[in-house]
Amino acid sequence: MFLKKDGIMVILSSPSGAGKTTLVKLLSERNNFNISISHTTRKPREKETKNKDYYFVDETEFNELIKNDEFLEYAKVFNNLYGTTKSPVIKRLKNGENVIFDIDWQGADQIKNKKLDFKLITFFILPPSKEILFERLSNRDMKDKLIVDERMKEFSRDVLHWINYDYVIINDDLEKCYQKIKNLIDNEINNTPKSYDKNFIRSHVEKLTS
Repeated sequence: MFLKKDGIMVILSSPSGAGKTTLVKLLSERNNFNISISHTTRKPREKETKNKDYYFVDETEFNELIKNDEFLEYAKVFNNLYGTTKSPVIKRLKNGENVIFDIDWQGADQIKNKKLDFKLITFFILPPSKEILFERLSNRDMKDKLIVDERMKEFSRDVLHWINYDYVIINDDLEKCYQKIKNLIDNEINNTPKSYDKNFIRSHVEKLTS
């Protein structure tokens, strides 16, 4: 599907609980995208695998990587550090492999500002409503009401960054959301017309933040 000499970079960001990690996995499995594995100082969640979902490190190791300028991007999210190391990403892109990132808006801004010589397409994923987001957060591994409340407060701040992304997609149905992202990536690569209504997205954001 992607026949360019160099690989492309695709970033998916979202407020916690909007479904970006599941979408990243679908794009990897069905479209041969390599998932960029982040380093993090947070503890593994249930069912997460070390060195597959994340490189789990302590703060000392993480700060050493910062000191040695190893990161393409890094940020502090919910009191934990997350970062993407440069070398594996650049190597894959130069080999013609596509790389997809599951990172927040802070990391996305840093990668955009690096102005790397590779095509970059950015997506921001939104839930259909705050009520559905609350339900998703409550049903996953966040049984602690305080954690859910913290994520909901953060949502109100995170959602404001939608304007800095190429595309914003509402995840009201996982398969439809995946197809929209896939089609937009194909359109970008092939320079074909895109179906995207920014005014509709702006209206949806206003509802989410009202």
